[in-house]
Amino acid sequence: MRTAPRPWLHFVTAGYPIESNWKRWTRRLTSRYILVAFVIAYIIGLSFLVRTNSFLTPPESVISCGAVYWTNEDNCGVNGTLCEPFTDTSFDFRCPANCKSLVLANARPVGTEEVAFVPLVVGGGDDKGTYRGDSFICSAAIHAGIVSNSKGGCGTVSLVGTFQNFLSSSAHGVSSTAFPSTFPLSMRFSPSNALKYCADLRNEALAFDIIVTFILFLLLRPPPVVLFWCLVCLGYWHITLFSDSRDMPPDLSGAFGDFLPALFVSYAFWRFAWRHTLPAFSDLPLERAVWYLPFYWLGVLFNITTQKIPIDRLLGSDIRQRPGALTALIVIVIFIVVAILNQMRVARKTGWLTFYFWRYLLGAAVVLVLSQMPGLVLRLHHYIAAILLMPLTAFPTRPSAAYQAFCLGMFLNGIAKFKFDSFLQTPAELRRDAPLGSSLPVFLTNSTSYNASVPLQSQTLFWDTFPNTDEGWNGYSLVIDDVQRYVGLAMNFSLAILDPALPHFFRLAFQRDGTSGDYTQAATLWPNGTWVDPAPGPA
Repeated sequence: MRTAPRPWLHFVTAGYPIESNWKRWTRRLTSRYILVAFVIAYIIGLSFLVRTNSFLTPPESVISCGAVYWTNEDNCGVNGTLCEPFTDTSFDFRCPANCKSLVLANARPVGTEEVAFVPLVVGGGDDKGTYRGDSFICSAAIHAGIVSNSKGGCGTVSLVGTFQNFLSSSAHGVSSTAFPSTFPLSMRFSPSNALKYCADLRNEALAFDIIVTFILFLLLRPPPVVLFWCLVCLGYWHITLFSDSRDMPPDLSGAFGDFLPALFVSYAFWRFAWRHTLPAFSDLPLERAVWYLPFYWLGVLFNITTQKIPIDRLLGSDIRQRPGALTALIVIVIFIVVAILNQMRVARKTGWLTFYFWRYLLGAAVVLVLSQMPGLVLRLHHYIAAILLMPLTAFPTRPSAAYQAFCLGMFLNGIAKFKFDSFLQTPAELRRDAPLGSSLPVFLTNSTSYNASVPLQSQTLFWDTFPNTDEGWNGYSLVIDDVQRYVGLAMNFSLAILDPALPHFFRLAFQRDGTSGDYTQAATLWPNGTWVDPAPGPA
């Protein structure tokens, strides 16, 4: 990249004499030998912190925030046999911190209720604190008061088999969902005395690393290029080991696999942006720390700083279905546009506007062409957004310092957590567990045909045959009370096994070679014999 012209705008001047005084007071600490000793001491201290946090608890006891005993829809098989045992089993577990942030990205049916954008916790409102077996274990344990959201913790979960009438409640910042029918797998929580080193130390590690960065910026003050690489390495491994690990214990093999390409991208950041901005603050250590470090840590902790923003992915389908997402997106876009316009103003004053304009125009044309490839969807990951915005921060201004610090942290967060995900993905990769859009079966039993005078033990549920489509259906899957009860070609099912004193919920899907399509919404049969037809659309 050619050297930019250096008009007045390319010099950041000090307005406070304390900057020069601070440099004089701390000059003796800027020795390279002190820096090397500090880095060695940091690595040793970090090693002990990582060991205590992640590697002293038996790995088989460490579970993720989304761990469950009973998986979604029909994954447990007919009558849940693939998820047995249902009773007389206990398990000592350890949960990480911040598990309340893991929510259902798509609606999950619980009876007739569609639960979305909250942790899946069903029940827990009875005297013994009984939860349905498909609840997130860690979120349910937080609701039960066994573990903490801020510190994680250990507990014992005991399976108690079939339970009915799961009651909802709100406790410890988690609201559970009620389920008035029966479920074959339920669980209760108690404190665990078998595990040690249960507390998640991510807050202590954050304080430790923040202090280290301020020492680097204010006291040791290495050359700008060394300071930059310290931020890259420290931020990447903080995310990997503490704030947003891919797994527990941390996946060190995968992390090292992505670290090298992350260093190559970071080198491009230095060449095209940071080397024009960070050195301009060399005589302003206090101001440099103020403009860089807060925004850097906001980017590194991107998963926490954006936790309250109702946007998970920049996809039209996600934004349409989540309340408040469109408003939040508009606010974010306005802020980004204002920041870009300010950077364009700076580029025009320095004579670089044409240089950037044509290169970004070419990049936009390439992206536009790629986005039209059949069978692929353009997805803007936040690490890609950081890469796209970083060149616009190559001007020694105070806003540029803040922008590039945030972009670096955001890039590191994206790579350390999600790897180098493709910006072109198939609809199947983006669907998660959302409906497929397949054909839906039709119940022949309905509010008109159901005869409430016939005892439930003598009732039979009927449904219609396959539609005239080319989807290749060759079977049916019937889910009763959120448990798969039948798979086959028959077009009816006896209700004799059901408890007449409880409400029951029926959902049906076509199958092709054992794989289910979309399920219908739930039809409901109340104990008084009232049949409520399913709402239109898939569950």
